[in-house]
Amino acid sequence: MYKRLLIVVSTLLLSLSVGQSLSAQVSEVELLSSWVAIDAPTGHEHLAMELIEEEYPGWERDSYGNLAKLVGRGEPLRVVACGLDSYSYAVSQITREGYLRLHRIGNGSRHPLWDQAHEGQQLRVLTRSGPVVGVTAVANGHFAAQHRDETAIVTQNDLWLDVGAESADEVSAMGIALLDPVLRHIPQWSYADEIAGPRAGSRVGCAALVAAAEAGINGTTGSTKYLISVQQVFGWIGLAAGISRAPTPEQVIVLGAGQAEFGSRIVDGLGARADTVLTRSEMPEIRLITPAVTDADALMERLSLNRANQVLDAMVGAIDPAADRPAWVTAPEQAAVLNNERSRWGAAQNLNRLMEIEGLLDQVAERSAVPGHEGPIRNIILDAMPDWAREVAQFDAMGNMWVEFGPVGQATVFLAHMDEVGYEVESIDTDGMVNLTRLGGVVSTAWEGQPALLQLDPFSNIDSQAQASSLRGVFNTRSNPDIKQVATVTAWFGMDAEQLAAAGVRIGMGVTGYKEGHRMGSFRYTSRSLDDRVGTTSLLMALHQIAPEAITNRVIFAWTVREEGGLRGAAAIADAVGVRTRRAYSIDTFVSSDTPLESPHFAYIPLGSGPVLRSIESASMATPYEYDRNRGIAASAGIDAQVGLTQGGTDGTTFTVYGAPNAGLSWPGRYSHSPAEIADLRDVAKLIDLIQAMAEAPQGP
Repeated sequence: MYKRLLIVVSTLLLSLSVGQSLSAQVSEVELLSSWVAIDAPTGHEHLAMELIEEEYPGWERDSYGNLAKLVGRGEPLRVVACGLDSYSYAVSQITREGYLRLHRIGNGSRHPLWDQAHEGQQLRVLTRSGPVVGVTAVANGHFAAQHRDETAIVTQNDLWLDVGAESADEVSAMGIALLDPVLRHIPQWSYADEIAGPRAGSRVGCAALVAAAEAGINGTTGSTKYLISVQQVFGWIGLAAGISRAPTPEQVIVLGAGQAEFGSRIVDGLGARADTVLTRSEMPEIRLITPAVTDADALMERLSLNRANQVLDAMVGAIDPAADRPAWVTAPEQAAVLNNERSRWGAAQNLNRLMEIEGLLDQVAERSAVPGHEGPIRNIILDAMPDWAREVAQFDAMGNMWVEFGPVGQATVFLAHMDEVGYEVESIDTDGMVNLTRLGGVVSTAWEGQPALLQLDPFSNIDSQAQASSLRGVFNTRSNPDIKQVATVTAWFGMDAEQLAAAGVRIGMGVTGYKEGHRMGSFRYTSRSLDDRVGTTSLLMALHQIAPEAITNRVIFAWTVREEGGLRGAAAIADAVGVRTRRAYSIDTFVSSDTPLESPHFAYIPLGSGPVLRSIESASMATPYEYDRNRGIAASAGIDAQVGLTQGGTDGTTFTVYGAPNAGLSWPGRYSHSPAEIADLRDVAKLIDLIQAMAEAPQGP
């Protein structure tokens, strides 16, 4: 993914799992995970086949799209086959409002939570011009009360794909068309000695097949045809097509989908459709080799390197028992998403400014920082402050950070929180299962069965500039769920308790999921933790726009900790400065009902129509005179601010007991507290100006 970074700050790289015991395991699991990540939706396998053909000479495609390589010559002929295609969706409808509806291609996964694992996540639409990222809608986390009776497990009919468009015409302009394939947008994922991801077992089979073909594995006589087949989801019909128009083999070795236990056995057939060809009387043997996997057909199906080698050994042994195990090879690299290309921006008065906002959001949105572990965000903000502000920045024992400037007197306080919803390590079982405690209003269904990251450095020292490291793993999934909601959340990192301890894992460390920031459509931006990375970014960029010597009132810009689940950091700041505070502004998301899953009877604030004066919320409201004052300041600054009522509470409410009125300065956001959060960069740009206007306005009586 291309990132245009216009504000230079320290970037922190994810560490692949520190628990590897052998360096060779690191490279091999990475090689295998590259095969799991390659895009090859059913019927569109050419997206991968063309790249394999370019990467490895000697492979040729047949008329049905299969990719084959022949090793040796003459008879007997054996065929070794795998199915490369991914479980995928197709765009089945484009609504007038610019949303996409999806339908499975074929029957797809048999796992009961497959569709639910795609709700509230980033997906990629594979258009003719390249991949485009969108997110699937999920109920706002702040509106949980309205959705408490929705207990049915999500199906394909519940999925709405939001690509950042406002109309069907905008969808078309993005190159998206009916029937385009859609997949989960997920990176190659490996940790310890395990590989995880969609159809991991099947993809390891294809990796084994290519490794053997590239090593020239063949029997002592005859030839071996290695066949990467298409449309396995439809009953191995690609394999059947690849055999039907060629000389009849004496042996067929099929590398099948992952199962609970390893299998290498002679079978009568693979299914009714393929068996028309495969069970002809002259074909003596079909051997099916299936890897042992955990959570078969789940989004994060996983298997160990040993289990992958077991498949490779069984396949090689069936071809030539005397041959050595070949080396694993990498899958070819695919194109990055197109969302951030300059040509995809809509018409804007100041495009460079929007790109600057996007660049900073990329840096803060992709960092993990659950409550109590805000160090990575604090360091980025501190580094990016103007020099004068960095020199006067203050910290407290909790990790709050603030900048105070202007003439001495009552202060106007602006607060944005650095933390995000997530989990914390509660306990670790002997076998390495990590039990988690929820921090904040997490939409738990959107985390179940997804990639997991454990934030190793607790950043207890607020002055620490050390880079964070993360341990990769997976959030576990239920195999036989009967309701949508998950009662308990656990994670697995491929190591037992002793190994986790040696890797530096401790009780109380934060756990989140993998995330990427992406621009969608003309102006939208998506990432988990926009609540409140947009707020922290806006406050920082407003600070850059303010000349401190021109301020006529005392002003405090504060970045707080532990907002999620308790407003604890803000409460500490209020305790210190509340009695000398004139008013407080919370810079936080306005949770909007502008989604296809919410009723518009309240909180309906359209994205792209301007920042929001968050005037009433669950725990506080702007009193009428403050409300009028705020609207007047916005109007005087030429800012068309929206107004509204939403649910939730913000940092500024902790100041009200000290007699300081609180109001929210917000942007409208969709899908709160989920991995699919969305903001509109035009709203963010205006929010920055609104913060500046409020800071520079006369304080009044």
